Amino acid sequence: MATAGIVVLLADLFGWLDELAPGGALPKITLLILSTVTLFLLLEVDRLKVLDHVDAQLSKLDIDAIARELKQEHYGGVIRVHQRFPEATFTRFVEAAAHEVTILQTWIPNLHWFDGALRKAIVDRRVQVRILLLHPSSPVARLRDEALRTVRDPALEEDVRASVERCLSILETVYRDVPEEDRSRLQVRVYNSLPSIAVYKADEHYLVSSFLHGRLAIDSTQIEIDGVDTVMSREVQQELDMLWRIGCDVDLRDWRASVSTISL
Repeated sequence: MATAGIVVLLADLFGWLDELAPGGALPKITLLILSTVTLFLLLEVDRLKVLDHVDAQLSKLDIDAIARELKQEHYGGVIRVHQRFPEATFTRFVEAAAHEVTILQTWIPNLHWFDGALRKAIVDRRVQVRILLLHPSSPVARLRDEALRTVRDPALEEDVRASVERCLSILETVYRDVPEEDRSRLQVRVYNSLPSIAVYKADEHYLVSSFLHGRLAIDSTQIEIDGVDTVMSREVQQELDMLWRIGCDVDLRDWRASVSTISL
């Protein structure tokens, strides 16, 4: 059809059409081409209906939902594994959080990375922030000290008790920096138990690691989990909830006095 159109145009340009049928050749040829196209479409209408049906079926598919279902089924919600704690990633999670930020640690070595983001979350978006730390006088603190110095150079030894107290001091500063009406959304508890995992949670995002000998949890492999209804997230959340129940509240107006009154 394209070739016929070009031939007709050239014939008209050189006046050949007028010689064949003066004054009426071009409309006739145009009508012939249009008729051919119409006949072709009529013959293929059933195939076009099939294509419409296929397109309608595809439009019903929620590709994102299918991908989420497969991810939950095959990977338990795990979306990636980080070699160490991704501070920038978790800071973004905190900055985007709308409901909750929860951290379970013996102490938080990288708290300075996102303490500012915690302040903004509490004040600007009214996010509930819950922090779980090991009681600084817990026997577990001494056990963790031993675990860290087992394969480390003595110059790199960590004092777990001092590290927990440093975190409590930073959290007290955060508490005092936010307006008084917002302070209740920052809750800190200490526990006297052997934690199985370290968890950093912001809404539906989890970063989970283990307490290995000779290595801080933030220097260990981090499993990133997305979604609260996945197999992995449910197990992690159960651990968070259990330790929160057995933990004791710390009064950040004077954390030293508060912690000293908590019996082990």
